[in-house]
Amino acid sequence: MKGYLLLAIAIIAEVIGVTMMKLSQGFTVLLPSVGVIAGYLLSFYLFSLALKTIPLSFAYAIWSGSGTAFSALLGVWIWGEAFTMLTFSGITLIIGGIVLLNMSSHRGTAKEVSENG
Repeated sequence: MKGYLLLAIAIIAEVIGVTMMKLSQGFTVLLPSVGVIAGYLLSFYLFSLALKTIPLSFAYAIWSGSGTAFSALLGVWIWGEAFTMLTFSGITLIIGGIVLLNMSSHRGTAKEVSENG
């Protein structure tokens, strides 16, 4: 369970980092630029700790997919970016992909599957 908590905090840190990137205006504003670096450093560090207990394919799918989905939603909520059926469909497909990877990650390693197979 600790790995999933670390992964969740890593996702939040990554979303903060990408939000700060938008606010940094191309790294021309100091505090948001520092926020980008801090957010991504924390995110990568916590992600590496989460990988001790969570399979890479599953963890990376959750980390990148959730970060993308949350960033897209923040773009809509904070900056008034368009929310279209394509946006909705893309976020839905990301979430569906994460669910499918979660279902497949409980089947064991490739070696275990071929041995028991």
